Amino acid sequence: MAKERIIYACQSCGFQSPKWLGKCPDCGEWNTLVEEKIERAPHPRGELVLGTNEAPAPISAITTAEKGRVLSGIGEFDRVLGGGLVPGSVILIGGDPGIGKSTLLLQAFAALSQEGLTCLYVSGEESQRQIKMRAERLGIVSPNLLVLSETSLEKILEQVKKIKPSVLVIDSVQTIFTSSLPSAPGSLSQVRESSGSIIVLAKKSGLSTFLIGHVTKDGSLAGPRTLEHMVDTVLYFEGERGHNFRILRAVKNRFGSTNEIGVFEMKEAGLREVSNPSELFLSERPLRAPGSAVICSIEGTRPILVELQALVSSTFLAVPRRTTIGVDHNRVALLVAVLEKKMGLKLYNQDIFVNVAGGVHVDEPAVDLGIVTAVGSSYEEKAIEPRTVLFGEVGLAGEIRGIAQAEARVKEAGKLGFDRCILPLSNSRQLTHIKTPELSGISSLAECWNIIF
Repeated sequence: MAKERIIYACQSCGFQSPKWLGKCPDCGEWNTLVEEKIERAPHPRGELVLGTNEAPAPISAITTAEKGRVLSGIGEFDRVLGGGLVPGSVILIGGDPGIGKSTLLLQAFAALSQEGLTCLYVSGEESQRQIKMRAERLGIVSPNLLVLSETSLEKILEQVKKIKPSVLVIDSVQTIFTSSLPSAPGSLSQVRESSGSIIVLAKKSGLSTFLIGHVTKDGSLAGPRTLEHMVDTVLYFEGERGHNFRILRAVKNRFGSTNEIGVFEMKEAGLREVSNPSELFLSERPLRAPGSAVICSIEGTRPILVELQALVSSTFLAVPRRTTIGVDHNRVALLVAVLEKKMGLKLYNQDIFVNVAGGVHVDEPAVDLGIVTAVGSSYEEKAIEPRTVLFGEVGLAGEIRGIAQAEARVKEAGKLGFDRCILPLSNSRQLTHIKTPELSGISSLAECWNIIF
C-alpha cells in the first residue's frame, strides 16, 4: 500500500514544512504555504530504479556533431535562441499577462508549419475557438498547425505520441495537472511533475518544446525554481504596457549566447520584428534638450544606441529623491556622489530622475559616462551636441576606465550618422584606424566637462 503524507509547500520558492506557517521562512512571503498530499510507494529492498538503459561510453567515441537547427522564420526570435530551434530542446518563456507570449509563439508556429512541420499548440487557458480568433487576427491559416485545449497531462502525452509533432507548446505549464497527484492544478508538486514528464518526452523523442510560464509580482517565473534548471533555455518577454516595444531576453541558453535580446514592436496585426532597434529608439529623441544623452550598450552580441534622460530640479524635502527607470538605482547614487566630490556639483538639495527612453534596461558599466553627463547637462542647463555618443566606465576617483567591445559601439554610432564618440582614452588608442566618427579619448571627468560644456 502506498503511504500518504501531508506537507505544506511554499508556492513561491518550494520550501516544505510539516506544519502550516503564515510566513515562509525561506523567501519571506506571506500565505504561500499550501497543503499537499504526497504518496510514496515503498520499493523492495535492493531494487534499483533506473532512469535510462543507456550504457557508459568512452568520451573519445562520443560525437559532437550538432543536429541541424530549425529556423522559426522570425529573425529576432532565432537570434535569441542562438540560431534557431535545436531538436529535443525545452524552452521556458515567461512574461507578464498580455505581453504577447502566445502571439509570438503562434506567429512562429505559423512560419514553421509553412515549412511542412507539424506543430501542436496545447492551451490550458483558452478554448480552440479563442485561439482561432487570435489566429484570424494574425492572418494565420495552416493545416499543419494543430490546436488542442486540454489540461490533463496524460491526455496531452497520449495525443503527442499519436500525432508525433515536430514542435510542441504548452500554454501554460501552471494549468497542466496529472491525476497521479492529489494536489490542485498549479501547485508546486503538479508543476514539477508535469514539467518533468514533458521534458523527459522531449529528450527521448527529439521534440522541440516550448513551456509558457506565469510570472509573480516581482517579475520572476512562478512555480519551483528547479524548473529553470531543468529546461535548456529560459526566455523573458519584457515590455511596458505604455510602450509598443517588446524585448525577448535570454537569461539561460545551453545552445547559444546568454543576455541576447530580440526587439519586437506590437502592432494591431501582431508582433513585428525590429531589425535596427537603435534607429527606432532614437526616432523621437528631442534635439538640443538639456539632460538628454545618447549611450551605446551591448546587448548580447549587438550594440544598441538608446537615449538616456536625466532631470535635476531643486527640492524642499529633507531627503532628495533619486528615481531611476531602466538603470541601477545604486549605480546612479554612486555616480551622483562622484559628481559632487570631483566636479563640485551641488546635488545634495536636488531631486534627480534618470530614465532610459523606450523601456530598455541597461546594466553595464559602459553607460556610466552617459549617466553623469546627462545629470550634469540637466544641472547646468546646457544641451549635449545631438550627434554625440558617449560610453565609458566612471571610477570613484573620477577617472574614465576602458570598456569591452569599443570598436563595435563606434561602428554602430557611425552607421547611424553620429559625428563624434566620447570614449575612454585607453579604447581610443586602439581605434586609430577609424576616421568616422571622430573619436575623443578622455581619461577623467574634467576632460569630459571641457569637451561637452
